[in-house]
This record gives sequence, structure tokens and C-alpha cells, in this order.
Amino acid sequence: MKLYEGGAYLVNGVDIIPDSPDAQAAIKGKIGKDIQKEEAKKSTIAYGILEAHNTSGNMDKLKIKFDKLTSHDITFVGIIQTARASGLEKFPIPYVLTNCHNSLCAVGGTINEDDHMFGLTCAKKYGGVYVPPHQAVIHQYAREMLAGGGKMILGSDSHTRYGALGTMAMGEGGPELVKQLLSQTYDINMPGVVGVYFTGAPQKGVGPQDVALAIIGEVFGNGYVKNKVMEFVGPGVASMSADFRIGIDVMTTETTCLSSIWKTDDRIKEFYDIHGRSGDYKELNPGEVAYYDGLIEIDLSQIKPMIAMPFHPSNTYTIEELNANLMDILDDVEKKALVSLDGAVEYSLKNKVVNGKFMVDQGIIAGCAGGGFENICAAADILKGNYIGADGFTLSVYPASMPVYMELVKNGCAATIMETGAIMKTAFCGPCFGAGDTPANNAFSIRHSTRNFPNREGSKLQNGQISSVALMDARSIAATAANKGVLTAATDFDGEFTQYKYYFDSKIYENRVFDSKGVADPSVEIQFGPNIKDWPSMVALTDNLVLKVVSEIHDPVTTTDELIPSGETSSYRSNPLGLAEFALSRKDPAYVGRAKEVQKAEKAREALVAGKSSEHPCEVLPEIKAVMTKVKESYPQLTHESFGIGSTIFAVKPGDGSAREQAASCQKVLGGWANIANEYATKRYRSNLINWGMLPFIIPQGALPFKNLDYIFIPDIRKAVAEKWTEITAYVVKDTLVPFTMTLGDMTDEEREIILKGCLINYNRVN
Repeated sequence: MKLYEGGAYLVNGVDIIPDSPDAQAAIKGKIGKDIQKEEAKKSTIAYGILEAHNTSGNMDKLKIKFDKLTSHDITFVGIIQTARASGLEKFPIPYVLTNCHNSLCAVGGTINEDDHMFGLTCAKKYGGVYVPPHQAVIHQYAREMLAGGGKMILGSDSHTRYGALGTMAMGEGGPELVKQLLSQTYDINMPGVVGVYFTGAPQKGVGPQDVALAIIGEVFGNGYVKNKVMEFVGPGVASMSADFRIGIDVMTTETTCLSSIWKTDDRIKEFYDIHGRSGDYKELNPGEVAYYDGLIEIDLSQIKPMIAMPFHPSNTYTIEELNANLMDILDDVEKKALVSLDGAVEYSLKNKVVNGKFMVDQGIIAGCAGGGFENICAAADILKGNYIGADGFTLSVYPASMPVYMELVKNGCAATIMETGAIMKTAFCGPCFGAGDTPANNAFSIRHSTRNFPNREGSKLQNGQISSVALMDARSIAATAANKGVLTAATDFDGEFTQYKYYFDSKIYENRVFDSKGVADPSVEIQFGPNIKDWPSMVALTDNLVLKVVSEIHDPVTTTDELIPSGETSSYRSNPLGLAEFALSRKDPAYVGRAKEVQKAEKAREALVAGKSSEHPCEVLPEIKAVMTKVKESYPQLTHESFGIGSTIFAVKPGDGSAREQAASCQKVLGGWANIANEYATKRYRSNLINWGMLPFIIPQGALPFKNLDYIFIPDIRKAVAEKWTEITAYVVKDTLVPFTMTLGDMTDEEREIILKGCLINYNRVN
């Protein structure tokens, strides 16, 4: 795999010419004419799709309107509630509500099914599509029924990626979908485009997860594709089936790219034909000369079975390398775990080595990444005639949709898998975020799913529990299962893979999915449940801010799972106040209590300003008195009306992982006004902060000017936001006011207005 240091030109889809002073001469030698870089940039597939969906008239400052939207059952309630508060009357574009996260309805009494009935009645009232539990995971349904060549889809799940089918798709927090529901736009600067140039063909036993993990391991740490579009091209694309491409594509989220798009061909046309949607196919190719801001060159024949060790998809090795250097690599993983787990529990993997072999406790093939037809068929071929045994090792397989499951039943692969002692289950995303198949304490699970962050598999660090996940391809998981839990690469399989043909049964959806065909019925009453709560009121940004630092995180990267845990919290996503109780619970259990103490002072200030109470904030939080006394020595003009009191957290690089808006909204609900970071891991997390009225401050790496529990005073913050100040001077409140500088980064005018009004709901609220 080769990463080009600069940009590169792709000529006729085949020849790579690195950007250099000699590039124009080389291009002219190929096509007989000069092509300027700015013109060549317009010849990428990505540029054409973005241009077709941009409403601003300025390709440097995009205002995108998407063709379709999709959400699942731990995001659509909050999205629709936010849109309702802003005057929603009808879904203006197709909006699909799937139920694949809380579909087990296993905890919390009625609250999960209450959310589902909320979704069904909203689909009827506003003119949407409702996919019942167990029918399909969100992204498989989108592939089968929504994707279209040259189209754009926005989803409230980070793995919204349908680029292999010619659809540019993006996963964002719920507020970005709210904007689309209110006929507003998705505003970004024109992203860079990085070419991924494939040659060769995958060797036998290598699957899409292997290719994806190899790419993630190369580009995550150096930020090579961060917030850019990955465009997959080159002759090697033709060697991969549609399912294989889809399996790579869905994992591009773990590179921190913005989106993805692939060239399309007859194999993608066949996919649309099989699904009865031939008219949605569109041939896509880069132009005669396309310029990429970066380029990754990959020889598919050199990719080997991979494993991403705990606790990140980028912690990659070949399985061969791991088995050859077991103790050294396991020792390194354990050392990294001390950082990820803060030393809260003892964690060891070396005890998994028995007679020189690494023993696995559990295998899972599931979800939008692993649950595809070809992945499961290949696993069945490897497992045929074998048994997983009667010891501790278990294997569960989740087809990504009921049509896929039905075909596995018809072609015998389901029976083959079940004969081994493995379990076939229905379409469900739970294993990917800790809502099912949680391993035993200290157990090690291998999964063809999307993520392996700390405790994402469902163990609870705060209760002294730890288990962990490695990511692998379904083929190598099956080879390991056939070897009764001994870590094994699928390239060791000496049998043959059957070329199973897929037949899509459309009647499964026709008979069960509610599709309004875009027709709203205002007479339908929305069905609420006791756990479905409105968002609490939020005040506008004050002229000045007093912030208390209530958590300080120095991990290299902080995931959204650590900001608001998945799994056990998912049932409370429809209840902002209930969910907020879990904020940072895995990373900093003291956070919620500290934030609430500061929030009491702000609530007292708001009541005092409104004339509803005479209680002074200093009476509620006595430490504020000394802080304000010191501040007023330099700013005597401050009054209760002119400053807000809130909390903030510091993290080095927060926001990797899920698109869930609640990673930000929970902080806001608890009185958070800002995050302070050296950088933000993803565009979507920073957008979530802004949409919830939280300031995304940035400070340089190096010496931290404050520490946990310090107070920070930020004068003229409202003016700074409104007037687009490039630098903001803040003060740590000590015996004196100690100044330091922060920035807010690039923000659109709309984003600034959202911050000024306190949140997106306030920005859009219909009085």
C-alpha cells in the first residue's frame, strides 16, 4: 500500500501521475493536451455529485440538499421531536425509519416498543417509511431500497456509506437531518477528494474486512483522509463483487473520512437489477484527467487476513503477524489498554495463549459490515462439516436483512451454519454497540462488525467488568470457529468457495414495511410513551461566560462511546434528561455530579434575571462568589444579565466514532456551554456541538493553561462569535486572571447564529 505525499492526477482511469512540475508535460504526453489542476479537480466523481446537489452556486462553500434520509430507532425520536418543535408538517423528502438498534425490547419495560410506535405513527402523519424490527439493519435496507447512482443520502448513523453503489452518503448527528426536514441545507466547505486506486484481485480467503482494516491501519493515525471524500477507482475495482465493495465501503467511516464514492460497472448494475431497481443504476467514472488531493495505491493481491486488536479499528496486524509474534504484540496491546482503561481494571490477553496458540472465546458475524450475503455464504463453506465444540467458544450470525436471511435458508447456508452449533439470529445492530452477545468478563471476542472501542461490546468498566473485541473478516472468524476457537486465518482453508447466486424477494418488504409513498396524513395522532420527553428549554448565548472545567481527558482520542455510552443507554435516547445521567459514566463517573452543581447556579441566575426568584447563584454554589469577585475586579460592569455560568470539558481529540448527537446534547442538557480540545476527531461531532449551542473551542497542543475544576472567564464571547473574531482571549481565574488564547475554527454564518441563539431548536423555533 502506498500513500502519495502530495496530490496526483489519474489519466483515463488508469495512469497515475504524481503532482509535480513535470506533471503537465506527462499528462500532455498521454492525451495530447494541457489540463489545469483546477479543471482536473472537477473531473472526480465526487465533484460531479456534490455540484449536482449544491444550492449555493459556490463550489467552495457548499449548501447541500440530500435526496433521501434514513434513521434508526435510537435516533429518529429525537430528530422528529426537534423538527416538531420547529414546525414540521411533512417530510419534504423520503425519510426511512428503521428499527434495528432497540429491536429486542429487552430492557426498560415498554419504552423500546413505545419508540417504535412513535416512529410508525410519525411515518403515517408526516409521509415516511417505517421498517419494523428484525426486518433489516438500517444500512442494508438503504442499499436494497434507497441507494441510487449519483444520489446523496444523509443518515443519523455514522456508517451511512453507500458509495459502492454510486451513492454519496454521509452519517451525521440528528440536527443535520432536522435541517433537511425543515428544507434547510447541509453546509460545508468543498472537501478534499482522496483517490483509492486498486490493482490486482483479492486472494482466496481474503474478505472485504481485511481490505478495509488494512486501509484503516494506514490512514487513521496520520489523518490522511480526515474529513475528505474517498473515491475508489482503478482496474482492481472490477475484481470485486458488489457485496465485497460494500463491505469495504461501510468501514470507510473508521478512517474519519467525510464520505465515499466508487466507480460503478456491470456488477453494480447487476445489484440494482437483482433488487428490481434497474433504473437507479448509473455508470460513474472519473473524467479523462481527474486530480486527487491525495492518493492511496493498493495491490489487492497483497492483502492478507487482518485483525484489529483492542481498542480501535486502526490497531491492525495481519493474523499471520500476530500468530508469529504473539507475546510481543499482546504485551503492546495491554500497555495501550492502560491508557484506554485508565488502569481502572486489570486487563490481560497473554492468558489467552495456550500451548503457543491464541484462544478466542466468541465469534460474531453481524450488522451492516458482516451480515452481507456473500460474507455468510463464505463462512458457511468454511464451517461445512465442522463443529464449534461444547466448550466456551460460541458463534452467532446475524444476516443484515430478512431477504438475505431468506436466501440463506433457501440455499442451505443457514442450515450448514446451524449444524455446527452456531446460532442464526435476525437482523440487529446490537453486537456492534453492546446490546447483545456481551462476552464474559475477561473474554475475547472476534467480530465482523464495525468497531471495537473500550466496553463497546457491553462490559461495564464502572462495575469492574472488562471484555474486549478484535475486528476480523467473516471468513477468518469462520476458520477460527472451525478450529474450535484457535485464531486462524481464512487463507488456511483448503476447500473451495461456492459461487452462490442471490435472489432478492421483494415480497418480504412489500408485505411488512409501511410506505406512505410520500403522502402525509395530518389526521394521524402520534403515539407517545412515558419515556419520550421533549428537549428542555435552552437559553441564548450570553455576552460573557464563566465556565468550570468539570472533566479533563488526556487520551489521544476520546470516542463518542466514552462521551455517552452505547448499549445500556440506548433505551433512554428518547429521554434527554434520563440519558444525560449516563454522560461520561465510563470515562469520568464524577462528571455528571460536577456538571449538575454548576448548572444549579446557572438556573438560579436565569430565575433571578426572569424575576422568578431572589436566590443568588452564589447561594446555590458558594465557590462562584470568589470567582465572580475576582472577575469583577477587572470587569466591574458585569451583571447577572450579562454572563452565563456553565461547565466545559477538555479532551485532546474528542468525537471519534458514532454520529450520535447525544454525545454533545447530554453535555448541553447538563449545563455545558463548550468543549475545549486540541482538535476534533470528526466533522460530525463538532457539528453536533454547534447544533446544540456549544462552543467548539480549540487550543494548541502543549502546556494546558488550566486544570480540572478550574474556572475560566470568557469576556465578550457573544461579540466574538457574532463578529467572527479569529482569536478569543479567555482567563483562568486564579489569584489573578491568567490569560490564554482559544479559537473556534471555521464556522458558517448559520452555525454562528445557532450558537448565538443557544441551539438549533431555538434557531428554528416557531413561536
